Amino acid sequence: MVAKISHGASLYGALHYNHEKVEKGTAEILSGNRMISDRPGPYKHGDTHNTHIHIVSVCVDEEGRKINDSFEHRRSMTACRELEIDFGLRNGADMEERNQKAEMKKVDATQGDVRHQIGNTLKAVLESYRFQTFGEYSALLSTLNIEAKQVRGEFKGEPYTGIIYSATDDSGKVVSPPFKSSRFGKRFGNERLEKRMLSHTRDFKDGKWAPTIHAQVVYAMRHARSREELAGLLKKARIDVIFRENEQGRIYGVTFIDHNRREVFNGSRMGKEFSANIYNELFKWWDGIPATERSAHTGTELWQHHSHKAESGSPLEQAASIFSMETNPVDYGEEALARRMKKRRKAKRKSRGI
Repeated sequence: MVAKISHGASLYGALHYNHEKVEKGTAEILSGNRMISDRPGPYKHGDTHNTHIHIVSVCVDEEGRKINDSFEHRRSMTACRELEIDFGLRNGADMEERNQKAEMKKVDATQGDVRHQIGNTLKAVLESYRFQTFGEYSALLSTLNIEAKQVRGEFKGEPYTGIIYSATDDSGKVVSPPFKSSRFGKRFGNERLEKRMLSHTRDFKDGKWAPTIHAQVVYAMRHARSREELAGLLKKARIDVIFRENEQGRIYGVTFIDHNRREVFNGSRMGKEFSANIYNELFKWWDGIPATERSAHTGTELWQHHSHKAESGSPLEQAASIFSMETNPVDYGEEALARRMKKRRKAKRKSRGI
């Protein structure tokens, strides 16, 4: 158990909030049955994955004198420990001590304590992975059974962007109520996350880190004969690939997650040969080859026999060097480095007014 104490200026507002939850069926009154009473609450809430209780009270006694609130949090936590002993509940202090070092593992909602599982995994991700966009961040989390969504709105005339996190099963289906980023700490909110991504982007542009998985991805594309086989070959190299599709099933984004170096890249950062358009064309091309023939040949052999089926000028034809058996194959990592160096030289010339 954990006690969270909040002070407000309106008793009516606190009661109204809880009664609204009661009317919606997500809370129940454990004692008292009037909107305003001399002993309001408590209320049992079931609107999150962790059932909890709201106790509404006042800071003055019956004679209008201020109630002593010195060390109120310490006294509340002492009461929590006593209740845990009396009713055999889980000790919140012990949980916090056990979870000081976050573990990098998938969230499993069936094991319970979902909020702590998500928090531990978020902490491990932020401490060890590099990414440059929210799309790359959310793609990484999806491999760990966490869905991250940005929510936009307006507060007092000012626009804001927040983030909510939910647990998913292995198929990506959400299986828990959403948790606001504030439940895990400010660094998991949108503002702090944007600063972190900006720092990673600067380091990327300065050449402090870069994709090193070109060879593994090329190997998988050459030897795979289906989308599932491609993902399986990458998985063996500790690389996850996430394809983002629209309602029509067209891939509009691809993200590679290198778990060895703990880096995340959109395909386009690695070169045009690894962009979404390439995989749209590649998967259509594979599907156009009879299954019996696909299973009897390697990916490279399929390209030798069926490359004529790739449309002239299509992205797939432009990436033909991936599939051809060249004596001196393209070093995609070297090419990517050369492109970045060219951009840096161009930026320097521009800053000098050249």
